[in-house]
Amino acid sequence: MIYFLFFIAASCTIFLAIKISKYVDVIKEKSSVNGVLLGLMLGGATSLPEITTSVTSIVINNPDIATGNVLGSNLFNFMILAVVDIIFRKTQIFNYSNKQNTMTNILVMLLLIFISVSIYFKISYHIFGIGLDSIVIVLVYSLGMWIISRVENTPTTQPINDSKKYEKFTLKRAIISFVFAAIFILVFGSVLTISADKIATLTGIDASFIGTFLVAASTSLPEAICIIVAIRLLNYNLAIGSILGSNTFNILILIFTDVLYRKGSLLYHSSPSHLYTVLGTFVLAVICMYGLIRKQSKNGFTYVLPSILVVISYFVVSYLMFIQAQQ
Repeated sequence: MIYFLFFIAASCTIFLAIKISKYVDVIKEKSSVNGVLLGLMLGGATSLPEITTSVTSIVINNPDIATGNVLGSNLFNFMILAVVDIIFRKTQIFNYSNKQNTMTNILVMLLLIFISVSIYFKISYHIFGIGLDSIVIVLVYSLGMWIISRVENTPTTQPINDSKKYEKFTLKRAIISFVFAAIFILVFGSVLTISADKIATLTGIDASFIGTFLVAASTSLPEAICIIVAIRLLNYNLAIGSILGSNTFNILILIFTDVLYRKGSLLYHSSPSHLYTVLGTFVLAVICMYGLIRKQSKNGFTYVLPSILVVISYFVVSYLMFIQAQQ
């Protein structure tokens, strides 16, 4: 029964993720909202299952699943971007990135450094139950987003999307539909997460590994679908922005979870094994950065090589985490 429930929830989540991508594309065509804000909007919507997972984990007093879910989702998101880039390698989606995409990735890398320091040194200081590390991360995040919002992008040549197919869609209808789809993806994403967590619990594997890979992969399913749909809609910048936007939003979820966790700093009470995930994600972010800032590559293999390295690195980190979970 639990496997059937997981399948139904996954199917509904995929359907809603496709719809959300379409509504964001309509909003882009019929409004003046820039691509990065739309990427953050899409990333936030597809990160809703992570919110429910983290809140549920705190309710059941399991900080490792809460931390692993968020950090594992960021790791998985980079892998999603790499796999999709490999599949659509002829399109070379990284050639359509802009300065704001690059700055967003730098912000993610900077926040990962703060998180790794907090996990390694076990910073226990907190203010009213909120970790001092979380407060610093929020300040850095806010400053980073302010800087990113002031960055002017160099226009990129992107395939022309046929806006006539959205003639029957009004901006108001697209926004309302987006909101309702986001609500339902939260519901089905929650069912997906709970059922995945139940299946994982029955196996008896370490909670940090479960949160980082099984639950994180389940809650990242909407991102995987949305980026593919964005590419099929010829909106390559949105495809990149949705993943990077989701990664920044996930870190906010980590801070929100720390606020709910009333026993002190969340990262202090999380397993040191999460350090592998953070460092692995940082490596993937560095490789991704190369793809964002390099000059256009005419050779197909040299273009796709960074994405291949990301996928390989993901499985190396997965193996290290699995070995750690067995100890």
